[in-house]
Amino acid sequence: MTEQEKLNKEVVLRYNREVLEKGNIEAIHDIIHPDFIDHNLPQGAVQGPQGIINFVIDVFHKSFKDITVKTFDQVVEGHKVVTRKTIYGTHIAQFMGIAPSNEQVAIPLIDIIAFENGQFLEHWSIINMQDVISKSAHQES
Repeated sequence: MTEQEKLNKEVVLRYNREVLEKGNIEAIHDIIHPDFIDHNLPQGAVQGPQGIINFVIDVFHKSFKDITVKTFDQVVEGHKVVTRKTIYGTHIAQFMGIAPSNEQVAIPLIDIIAFENGQFLEHWSIINMQDVISKSAHQES
């Protein structure tokens, strides 16, 4: 593994700690390339660092508290890092149309990040919202 590949893996872990867990906007500007494209966002959504702020800070952190991220696997090849992780948090407000359950939820996902100059340039994700949906449905019954 090259030094740059090691650094890229560390940047993903920093993103998980500083951005997903803590909501650190300064870290977003450090980690996210100005031309960043998130392929999971709806067409026409704001991209770049502001797109991350719009989703992670303005949506995700308002919907969940006590957020932690557990990383299980990281695979690096060239300028891409693939990470299998689970995000844990207490679901306190509506999230993507899912009513709050006020319960701890686990959101497993796999991210693929393409890097340029040590920053996130592109992102793809496979995410399983089943725990959030099932806890919400349980809350309503």
